[in-house]
Amino acid sequence: MARLFGTDGVRGLANRDLTAELAVDLAVAAAHVLGERGEFTGHRPRAVIGRDTRVSGEFLGAAVAAGLASAGVDVLDAGVVPTPAVAFLTGATGADLGVVISASHNPMPDNGIKFFARGGHKLDDAVEAAIEGRLAEPWERPTGAAVGRIVPSPELAERYVTHVVDAVRSFAGTEAPLDGVHLVVDAAHGAASAVGPVALERAGARVTVINASPDGLNINDGVGSTHLSGLQTAVIEHGADLGVALDGDADRCLAVDHTGAVVNGDLIMGLLAIAMNDAGSLYRSTLVATVMSNLGLHQAMRRAGIDIVEASVGDRYVLEAMREGGFSLGGEQSGHVIVSEHATTGDGILTALLVAARVATSGPLREQCKDIEILPQVLVNVKNADRTRVHSDPVLQEAVAATRKTLGDDGRVLLRPSGTEPLVRVMVEAATAADAQHHADVLADVVRERLSL
Repeated sequence: MARLFGTDGVRGLANRDLTAELAVDLAVAAAHVLGERGEFTGHRPRAVIGRDTRVSGEFLGAAVAAGLASAGVDVLDAGVVPTPAVAFLTGATGADLGVVISASHNPMPDNGIKFFARGGHKLDDAVEAAIEGRLAEPWERPTGAAVGRIVPSPELAERYVTHVVDAVRSFAGTEAPLDGVHLVVDAAHGAASAVGPVALERAGARVTVINASPDGLNINDGVGSTHLSGLQTAVIEHGADLGVALDGDADRCLAVDHTGAVVNGDLIMGLLAIAMNDAGSLYRSTLVATVMSNLGLHQAMRRAGIDIVEASVGDRYVLEAMREGGFSLGGEQSGHVIVSEHATTGDGILTALLVAARVATSGPLREQCKDIEILPQVLVNVKNADRTRVHSDPVLQEAVAATRKTLGDDGRVLLRPSGTEPLVRVMVEAATAADAQHHADVLADVVRERLSL
């Protein structure tokens, strides 16, 4: 049987793969596993739940709340709030558990359920496996006063807004850190449609808002961080200093500069790393990135005296590396950026605030990115390949070594086996797009020849 939990909780087509019954069972199992691990010792357990704007989130959120309450857990229902808000609120309210109903940047028909432990940290693989192993097990149900209460708590959204605004004020050292900045925010008709613009305005920015009219059906529909063309057009039309695009649950942020050029997660991490290093707040002058981050970021950080620690793809693995080393900044090319002083997960609104604050104090975003040259990167997916032999087939390893020798310090090769399907991802970076494409195609052919099923 395939593992239910993926890299970011449980996801699937709502009401087919992810049903109300499964949501109840997951909530109950999570309450039991965390309770047995000592998370609830000595007090009545409490959880914070939140969701994005998908119509299916309404019944799935109700099902999660019902499951938790039936297991004796009190529930604070924050309603529609970003994923990082639930993570923050789990810690800020002293809750034992946080639950987000969202499929992030996925299309509207999908949905997902992910859990945070006490303090707002994502569960590790072992705990998720334990929850999965306890689904639909017989259990003794509490009755009477022992069942949990469900309390609508919309005021928690304001607590999160205050938190991120205070964070950017601390970062910039001023009460109005975005004063004089005009930005466009694309909320993806998602969880940040209300709180995102409020936070940016409260920090001093002049904000033009697009795609912040959720109707339950339009989340991520040609908008947000996976569809930047509308934001690029709006920034130029309004003469804004920059634009920021969030995804459906607002745990990631991408930007565009005043010319409409895209500023991806690598560029955002780079400019924030330099700013924090200059301020003495980048612990051990180290940035945590994933193996997919561009070689250009590595080169720029080396010139700035900043080391990079590489983690596996996925913000949970970035966070694990950050926690292990005590590092203060990490993230992904996709726009998940974690600032550990203020967040326990990727936070798109906080990222937008920090980037805009840099524009306010240090000038145009385009200028701040000019020293980070993103090299052309090509990714080829080879299907029906034996992913178990990627790193052991001698002919393939010889081809990889030859390519690396040809590219030298001006390129990079990475072969990544999929964790869920018979697929191998071939990634090549080179000085030119043509070189990157050529080498990626050659290696992909070797993968097909050697690993074909």
